[in-house]
Amino acid sequence: MGKVPSNPARLVRLRTELNARMRFLSRAEYAELLGIIQRDNPQQAPAFILSVYTGMRWGEQFSLEWSQVDLERKIIRLTKTKNGSARNVPLNAVALDALKQQKEAVSHEAGDPVFPRPGTRSDCRWWFEPALREAKISEYTWHNNRHTFCSWLAMAGVSTREIQVLAGHKTITMAARYAHLSPDATASASERLVSS
Repeated sequence: MGKVPSNPARLVRLRTELNARMRFLSRAEYAELLGIIQRDNPQQAPAFILSVYTGMRWGEQFSLEWSQVDLERKIIRLTKTKNGSARNVPLNAVALDALKQQKEAVSHEAGDPVFPRPGTRSDCRWWFEPALREAKISEYTWHNNRHTFCSWLAMAGVSTREIQVLAGHKTITMAARYAHLSPDATASASERLVSS
């Protein structure tokens, strides 16, 4: 068997990603949704909270083992990421509290999953989608928790570079999609023209 002279995938035309509207939760929607989850499926609340407050991808979060969690240093060490680069996920107070709740609820030996699932293919739809319907939140999926995380960071004035690092985006272009949400981004940039 010989080598293929060139990558045949290079001929496949890439589809452009539609970034017209990135759905994220307002603080009020988050509170409403979390309240429903805590009432109906309280054992699932830490998973939802951690997703929103760390921006981890589904696969990163649900393949997580306790050996990757350092509650003392307040970090999660991800080794299996979408872009192939290992990274540390810092834990803010809310994410840290959610992990502590989860640790009390499940087995937490080093190799145990942080969020055990009944089967390898099970997901959150059985409890997440009914909660979304009751909260009247439309056009929202679990992946949108990442958009919520990044959007809230931008609205808090976090730089695009910091959002890139915290979300584990391979390029700054991905994080730049949230720049328009920064409270003073365009106003302060425009003001610099006056002061120069």
